[in-house]
Amino acid sequence: MNGIKIRGTGRDVPKKLVTNRDLEKMVDTSDEWITARTGIQTRHHCGEGERISAVTAEAAHRALEDAGVSPEEIGACIVATVTPETLVPSAACTIQRALGLPRDIPCFDLNAACTGFLFALHTMECLLNASPRKFGLVVGAENLSRVINWADRGTCILFGDGAGAAVVECREGWPSVSAVLGCHGNDELLRLPGPEAGEPSYVSMEGTRVFKFAVEAVPWCVDQVLKKTGRTVEDVDFFVFHQANARIIDLAVRKYHIPPEKTYKNIAEYGNTSAASIPLVLSELREQGKIGPGSRVLAVGFGGGLTWGGCLIEFA
Repeated sequence: MNGIKIRGTGRDVPKKLVTNRDLEKMVDTSDEWITARTGIQTRHHCGEGERISAVTAEAAHRALEDAGVSPEEIGACIVATVTPETLVPSAACTIQRALGLPRDIPCFDLNAACTGFLFALHTMECLLNASPRKFGLVVGAENLSRVINWADRGTCILFGDGAGAAVVECREGWPSVSAVLGCHGNDELLRLPGPEAGEPSYVSMEGTRVFKFAVEAVPWCVDQVLKKTGRTVEDVDFFVFHQANARIIDLAVRKYHIPPEKTYKNIAEYGNTSAASIPLVLSELREQGKIGPGSRVLAVGFGGGLTWGGCLIEFA
C-alpha cells in the first residue's frame, strides 16, 4: 500500500477568549487550581454569531492554501468530530459545499473522540490508495463549549473550540503512517449522551480514572509505533501528544527522555479541543518553522470510547 505525507496545514479558532479568571466568576474554581492541575490558562469558545462550521471551513481553506492544492484535486474529505454543527449534513459535506470540493468523492464525519484525527489519517490513507485523486483533506474540529455542564467544576474548565486541518498526499514508495489504533467500549469514564439517551447531552468524566488510562495509553502507543516502524526516539523529529493535560505530556517526555526542543504544548491557550488538538499543534509547529519538508512526527492521541492511537507522520 502506498503511504501518505502531509503537504499543508491550517487552523482556526473562535474569537471569544475565555480565561481562568472569567471562569472564576461562573463556577467555584480559581486560576491557580486550574493551572496547577491541567496547565490550561485560556480557551476559545464560539460566541454569539460564531458557528463552528465557519471555523472548520476556514481551517480547511488555509490548509489547501498552505499545500498549494486546489479544491478540484481533493479525492476525499474526512472531519473528525464529536460535536458537528448538524448531524446531517455532516461537517465534511458542509466543507465540500463551502470550498467547492468535487462531487464525486467521499465526504464524511468520523467519531473517535480525542483520537479522531489519527483514526481519520489512517482512513484517508486507505481511501487515497483506491482513488484517482491523490490529495486528501483531513480535519479535526470541535464545538465542545456547547456540551459543557457548567455545574460540573471538574470538567467545565477543560474544553475549548477550534479546528485544525491537514492536506495529505499519497504517492507510491512513500511510507505508511503506520497507525496503531485501538479502543475498548466504556461508557462510564468519559461520556457524551446522544439525543435518545434521555439525559442532557453534556460531557461527563471521571477525571482521575481517565488520567490513569492516559498515562498508560500514551507510552504504549509510542512503543508500538516505534516497534512497527523500526524507529527509535532519536529518529523522530517531533513528538505531538493530544493536549488534554500538561501533566500527562510531561510524564511521557520524562519517560522517553525526549529533548525539550522535540515537544510542544499549546494546551495553555486552547485547552482540550478533542479531535482538533493534534492538528492545531501541527499547524502551529509548521507555521513556526519547527517542522517542515522531511520532518518526521510521532503523534499520539487518547480519549472517550475509550480510544487510543499513534502514527508516524512525515511531511512532504
